[in-house]
Amino acid sequence: MKFRTSLRYRVAFAFAFLGTLVSLVIAGGLYVLMHDMEKRLIAETLSTELEDYMLRFAQDPETPPPSSTALHTFVISAVADEIPAVLRQLQPGLQQVSIKNKNYYAEVREQAGRRFVVLYKDTQIRQREQQFRFYLVAGVLIMMGLSALLGFWMAGRVISPVVELARRVSELRPKAQLLAPLAADFPEDEVGELARDFDDYLQRLSEFIKRERAFTSDVSHELRTPLAVIQGAAEVLLADTQMDAARRKRVERIARAVKEATELSSALLLLAREREDDLTSTACEVGEILAQVLQSHHYLLAHKPVEVRFEIHEQPQIQVECSLLRVVLANLVRNAYSYVEQGYVQVILERDHVEIEDTGVGISHAGLQRVFEPYYSEQPGGEGIGLSLVRRICQRYGWNIEIDSSKGQGTRIRLCFS
Repeated sequence: MKFRTSLRYRVAFAFAFLGTLVSLVIAGGLYVLMHDMEKRLIAETLSTELEDYMLRFAQDPETPPPSSTALHTFVISAVADEIPAVLRQLQPGLQQVSIKNKNYYAEVREQAGRRFVVLYKDTQIRQREQQFRFYLVAGVLIMMGLSALLGFWMAGRVISPVVELARRVSELRPKAQLLAPLAADFPEDEVGELARDFDDYLQRLSEFIKRERAFTSDVSHELRTPLAVIQGAAEVLLADTQMDAARRKRVERIARAVKEATELSSALLLLAREREDDLTSTACEVGEILAQVLQSHHYLLAHKPVEVRFEIHEQPQIQVECSLLRVVLANLVRNAYSYVEQGYVQVILERDHVEIEDTGVGISHAGLQRVFEPYYSEQPGGEGIGLSLVRRICQRYGWNIEIDSSKGQGTRIRLCFS
């Protein structure tokens, strides 16, 4: 699962959401409670007022009904024509009524054939309700803001061990010697458990680096010594002027194979180094190395009706370990020479790229998706190592390699140096 926001903001958002939810529930409960209490208070007030007037009216029918700006009392009898018709239709009990576009609470009682009605204008009640709603909304907004601020502060305190662990881990650089353990600086909780897991992983990684460096050193010694012996022997044999052409051709092939093996072992040892700045680099003439590679692999085209076209439009120099550049170009040229039976191989050198095109067997669409995978090859006898090695070197130097091919129609490869 992927998250686009930081852990601190997610915790703060969760806290703010919880605070907002709680404040909304409380505000809603207060509003419902207030509305119910207000209705009960109005009913009790009107009922008390009406009962008091009915008692006084029973003692003295001439007693005037209580009246004010908000309160009006009516006595409805069969001959009372000046009473609004809407009041005559009211049923006993508390209810709301609208008279002349004004809203009232009405309490109705019947006694001795008369109907007693008390009206209470709800203007002030509505104003108080509006003010109360405003206070509730303001309270919810304030609670949201406080929850967000408090959640952000608390999130920082809560996840500070995680942040510190992340910082310490980001500063780790695997080395042969063990670093100070992380778990000693963290409590015995989930973060401490994670720190201990990192310590265990770092220890295993350090041991792996030790083994890799020992292997690299041993391979460097064990490979270069026999290769140097073979190369020296090949040079001695080639110096013999009495050797016939057939034997000289075989010895030259041995010398080429030794040179390629030496370059390949050097490239693998260089790629095994830990950092890019461990690689030495010099200004390499791409055109010169490319010409040497084309010439040294020309034996692959023996007895093939294939034309080699080599065009140099620019003479670029790039800062690179020359042996690694030679390995890349050699693999690309070797593939072009090996899988073309007729037609041409065209090599074009520009200022920032090399393009190699052939009319060989080509690569299928499915094969293009896997062509850089180690040990994958569509062609019989292919080992699937060359292009995977080329890709590793390109990634090391930030180069880009593009392959365009169709089955049976040839292949075009572009190696861009920038």
